[in-house]
Amino acid sequence: MHPRFRFLYSLAVSAVLAVVSMSLPAHAQSEPGANYVEAISYLDTDAEYEAWFDIQHGLRRNFDDICGDTFCEGDYSNIQSLRYTCSVDEASGRIGMCVWVFAGSIEEIDPATGKISVRQAFWRCKTPLAPGTTIESFLAALQGSRPLYATLPGSDQSIYDGLIDCL
Repeated sequence: MHPRFRFLYSLAVSAVLAVVSMSLPAHAQSEPGANYVEAISYLDTDAEYEAWFDIQHGLRRNFDDICGDTFCEGDYSNIQSLRYTCSVDEASGRIGMCVWVFAGSIEEIDPATGKISVRQAFWRCKTPLAPGTTIESFLAALQGSRPLYATLPGSDQSIYDGLIDCL
């Protein structure tokens, strides 16, 4: 990626994450005594870090593989994965929530003036987790080349199922 685009992309991601953090419900904090952190801050071993990054890479790759035939067929044909993250209770290892953030845009050129108008959209897609899911069981369940379709622990759903309801 060209350095200028990488800089603009990082600015866009930062802006989106700021909006997302303000607009998501704080229900994960409702458990008395809970102290939630980002999943990457909870992980302890090299194997856990590697599993987490493999899952994130796999999710992005799986989404890119299906985007054009599914979610990216409508007005927003350029939907991009921005970030997948989970909150984890420091004491218990239980996941409070996982969310996958996406962005897309529609650009229209005015033929008379050459001006470009842009409509942007952002999606915050919650993962349909079973209550009490631990980060360890989550990492184990999503290992492999198709984490988007893996059955989530204690559930019959996948992250893909959450995207259908969201995108």
